[in-house]
Amino acid sequence: MRAARNLMEVRGVSLRFGGIQALDSVDLDVAEGSITAIIGPNGAGKSSLYNVISGMYRPAAGTVTFDGRDITRVPAHKRAGLGIARSFQNIALFRGLTVVDNIKLGAHSRLNTGLMSALLFRGRAAAEEEQLRREIEREVIEFLEIDHIRDMPVSALSYGLQKRVELARALALRPKIIMLDEPVAGMNREETEDIARFILDMKEELGITVLLIEHDLSMVMDISDHVAVLNFGKLVANGTPHEMQNHPKVIEAYIGKTDAEPTPEETDA
Repeated sequence: MRAARNLMEVRGVSLRFGGIQALDSVDLDVAEGSITAIIGPNGAGKSSLYNVISGMYRPAAGTVTFDGRDITRVPAHKRAGLGIARSFQNIALFRGLTVVDNIKLGAHSRLNTGLMSALLFRGRAAAEEEQLRREIEREVIEFLEIDHIRDMPVSALSYGLQKRVELARALALRPKIIMLDEPVAGMNREETEDIARFILDMKEELGITVLLIEHDLSMVMDISDHVAVLNFGKLVANGTPHEMQNHPKVIEAYIGKTDAEPTPEETDA
């Protein structure tokens, strides 16, 4: 069976804030059609890496390649047009708008009408708007099972449903890759299981590649194909979830050095 190609490659990425080395020569491969998780303790550099990948920060060194194209210097808004969608740890929805209107905002880069047509909402703009609404209903609202709240203002929703709407807004872009930043933070077990199911369905049914930052290690190990571990801005380990569960570098990153006996590989080194 032929290995999947890398949809995204991060090579030698470094980032500094004054005297702080936020990222130190980080390499990361994200295989097409995979769920790749980035884990590590608070302050490890996970969000900094996300901000470099999404174009919010420009690295001091290194490159980011997406779908065969070097995007290191491509502005953030243009990366969305290339098929990179992102959700945020803190909910970033327009609370006064309805669910469906928030979701439509995620697809703005797909529209081709000019400014005047859009403002006047006639002709081509009206046709595109109607087509977009139908696509959102079919491809996003039904997929995430939120039809019952579609016309409600976001401010009236529970935290768990707001997180689902934010996920829907990212999906409305029709991304090739979706970057999720702690999608189940603050959720109860039932809500977490729902989001985990949707993430798996995005991969398996929609063919979307998923890049995931998450502190819920149980969920990470259950749904991920590949896990990368950051600590103090460095990639300290990466591999399958099974390989990472008992990896000494992973244990050290989370609980500090231990007095555990060395592995045979360490003894031979």
